[in-house]
Amino acid sequence: MEELRPRGLFITGTDTEVGKTHVAAMIARSLKTAGHRVGVYKPAASGCRSVHGEIVSDDALLLWEAVGRPATLQAVCPQRFLTPLAPHVAAARENRPLDRALLRDGLQVWAECSDVVLIEGAGGLLAPISSEDYVADLAWEFGYPLLIVARNALGTINHTLMTVQVAATYRGGLEVAGIVLNEPTPPDPADLSRADNPREIAARSAAPLLALLDFGAADFPEGLDWYSIAQPARRHHAQD
Repeated sequence: MEELRPRGLFITGTDTEVGKTHVAAMIARSLKTAGHRVGVYKPAASGCRSVHGEIVSDDALLLWEAVGRPATLQAVCPQRFLTPLAPHVAAARENRPLDRALLRDGLQVWAECSDVVLIEGAGGLLAPISSEDYVADLAWEFGYPLLIVARNALGTINHTLMTVQVAATYRGGLEVAGIVLNEPTPPDPADLSRADNPREIAARSAAPLLALLDFGAADFPEGLDWYSIAQPARRHHAQD
C-alpha cells in the first residue's frame, strides 16, 4: 500500500452502537467548515439494508453526506453486507467474498484527494473484520491515531480503560489521540454513573478525554481543533 499523505484519525468504539458514526460525521462537518478537504472511509459494514437491489450502509451514507458527497458512496464503504454479524461472518452467510486487500487499498481513493481522512472501524479494536484481521490490525497498518468513542453509561469506565490498554499494547502500541464520551440514546435518569464517568475516565486514562456529548449534540465544545488532533500516518517497521 502506498504511503498516505493526509492527516487522519481512526475512529473506534468501546462497543457497538456507541455513536461512532455520529461522532465521525460531526468531526467531518467541523473539518469541512474549517475549509479542509475531508475523506471518509469505512472498510466494511454489515447489518446494511437493501434498496432497489443495492446494499446500502446507513453509516457510510451519513459520513458521505457530512462531507458534501465527494467521490462516490461506493468509495466510502466498498464492502457491504446485509447480515448483522462481523463482516467476514456476514460474507460467508451470504456466500460472498470479503476482500482483505480491499479493506486496506480502499483508503487510497481518499488519500489522493483529501487533507484529512477519517476512518471508521466496525465495533471495537478486537472485533474481527476478516478471518485473519481484527479492526486493530487495520488501525495499526494505516498508522493514524485512534479516537475512542465510548458510551456514557454504567460500565463505560471498564470498557474505555480496556480499550485504551489494548491500544497501548497491540503490535507494539497504537497511538490514541483521545476519547469522546457520548450519549447515543436518551439517557436513563436512574443511571447515576453518568455524572461521575467523565471525571473517573479523565483521571484514570492515559489518553485525554476530549469531549462529553449529550444525546442529540450537533456541535463539539469550542476550542477543539480536529485538524491538529489528526496526525500524519505513522510508519511502522516490519518487526512491529
